[in-house]
Amino acid sequence: MTRDWLYGEVLKAVFPLLDGKDLASCMLVCRQWRDIARDEYLWKCICTKRWPSICKRPPPAISYYKLFVTFSRSQFNQSLPPARLSFDDLEFYIDVWLEQTLVFSEAVSGAALTTGIKNPPAGIPSILKAHVDGADYKMIMQVDPRFTLSLGQRISVSVLLARKDTNEMACIVNQSAFEYVDANAFQALAYDYLRFSARHPFISGVRAWVSLLFMANNYNNVVDVFGIEIDFCDAANSENEVLWLLDMLDWK
Repeated sequence: MTRDWLYGEVLKAVFPLLDGKDLASCMLVCRQWRDIARDEYLWKCICTKRWPSICKRPPPAISYYKLFVTFSRSQFNQSLPPARLSFDDLEFYIDVWLEQTLVFSEAVSGAALTTGIKNPPAGIPSILKAHVDGADYKMIMQVDPRFTLSLGQRISVSVLLARKDTNEMACIVNQSAFEYVDANAFQALAYDYLRFSARHPFISGVRAWVSLLFMANNYNNVVDVFGIEIDFCDAANSENEVLWLLDMLDWK
């Protein structure tokens, strides 16, 4: 008996005790380990533990090893291909009301929303400055001149979206009230649920958030708004993900 033969017999005794992930790692060690770990019987045992019904009718034209490595891994971290839509094609129409009075109305290009706030106003709270300067993806615009709001009154917002490539429009937020005010973070938040095209019937429950970024005023319960942020953190946290999401809206 040669040393290699004895070594192989030890591996044949050990490998059946491993789970699929560890056995797959063993295949990367050397040619001898790979040849032994490739045994289809080992992978059949692993697959039948994970999917017992596979014993009742073997899968057609696929090895048990390929079955395991293909379907045992998480499928949720796949990267998206580049979106067909571009921020250069988008125009955001943002309107803010204080009760029945229009206090802010602006058509903002998609490119402007991605540049952020380049010159924050003097005296901006440190917690808000950290948010504005943070490396995470955000869609935010500077309001200049600033406008004043009384947090004790009803404040609402609407956001429509136009795309130049198809000359269509969609609604992101429709007359939603800023019902949550975080005085510690100096933000007021409103949201609405996105409306998707009938071509995407299984997508729902995704919210669009609009945040007013403000500074305290000398008057009680009165704030100066210097920035507006839009995000879709329920479902999209990068530019490419946001563009894919917007492309699926119910465009008219």
